[in-house]
Amino acid sequence: MVRVTTLANGFRIVSETMPGLASAAVGVWVQAGARHERAEQNGIAHFLEHMAFKGTRTRSALRIAEEIEDVGGYINAYTSRETTAYFARVLQADVPLAVDVVADIVLNPAFEPREIEIERHVILQEIGQTLDTPDDVIFDWLQEASYPEQPLGRPILGPADRIARYGQDDLRGFVGSHYGPGQMILAAAGAVDHDQLVKLAERYFGDLKAFAMPDAEPARFDCGERRVIKDLEQAHVALAIEGPAFRHRDVFTAQIFAGILGGGMSSRLFQKLREEKGLCYTTFAQAGAHDDTGSITIYAGTGPDEVSDLATLTIDEIRRTASDVSEAELNRARTQMKAGLLMGLEGPSARAERLARLLAIWDRVPSVDEAVARIDAVDLATIRAYAERTVSEARLAMALYGPVGDAPELGALRDRLVA
Repeated sequence: MVRVTTLANGFRIVSETMPGLASAAVGVWVQAGARHERAEQNGIAHFLEHMAFKGTRTRSALRIAEEIEDVGGYINAYTSRETTAYFARVLQADVPLAVDVVADIVLNPAFEPREIEIERHVILQEIGQTLDTPDDVIFDWLQEASYPEQPLGRPILGPADRIARYGQDDLRGFVGSHYGPGQMILAAAGAVDHDQLVKLAERYFGDLKAFAMPDAEPARFDCGERRVIKDLEQAHVALAIEGPAFRHRDVFTAQIFAGILGGGMSSRLFQKLREEKGLCYTTFAQAGAHDDTGSITIYAGTGPDEVSDLATLTIDEIRRTASDVSEAELNRARTQMKAGLLMGLEGPSARAERLARLLAIWDRVPSVDEAVARIDAVDLATIRAYAERTVSEARLAMALYGPVGDAPELGALRDRLVA
């Protein structure tokens, strides 16, 4: 059963007990990510996440790791465009310890200058590694092409020149303006007791003063192109189709549409580009959503002589869905989506993350049955109408990397889509 409690200051606690489990996942999800940064702050949310593990006012970095690992657990964190999460997985008896440690790293980071310098170099290495990995960096460039000169289009890691300058005041300033109790959710799943979690939340977070967080800049999808020509073995091609936001009625339709296009080995793109034409080893499509926008992302890597054929065939497959999506394809994509949802919820970590994400979006946690019903409600007429709008509007962005000089221009691909 899912239970939700809100403290007087707006801090929320959500939990789901999973019978038969001996462990629990517990963490704090903060509604502050890369898109909440100003341009001069780009990368600060991710830097802050790194610094959480570098010591607090009462714990050293080593002690943070030891306290969790001494009881057989683990602790981690991540930064996305709209969220920063700090979480742990422990046995049932150690849930209070996990909440204590997570609360400490979120609320009391030390930001010692020496540790800032160490972690600065770690992040710069992370940026370098991403730039050296074509099928990582191309998605940052695709995001930039989709949302140019906007917070949502900036890289989560930030630019190296800014990372090189951030200090204590920058980190504390971001915490002070974005880490309010109304922006935080304590989420837990597994062997958990909700009443115990509420008492722990009151102890660690109950005295925080509420404040209004600055609104994120509204997103505006732009049909941009980013092309970086480099002497690589493969040409990397990524397309984005403008999609619905989290709360839009079409959000499940977009996910099913992406599944039909490139959701597995039986998908249209895999069958056409790899199995029939032999143009690539990897291709996929996936749908993602944000608070006020979304996109369907398509990726493939191919040889320099095949990049033009790959790009045009991809567009042809998108266009073809508007006229001949079959009931069998729809049923397969719906089944894959439901199976992925249900299988993904067999572990407490995925459940806790789902609780936090849905509570942040809806201010409630829709049941799994409700999600399954919305997936099943997408019928053939709905998916065809969505595909037709996608083709007629031709809202595309594109990023290319490698030997891509012969790849078609984005304008030509958009013209081909609506032809």
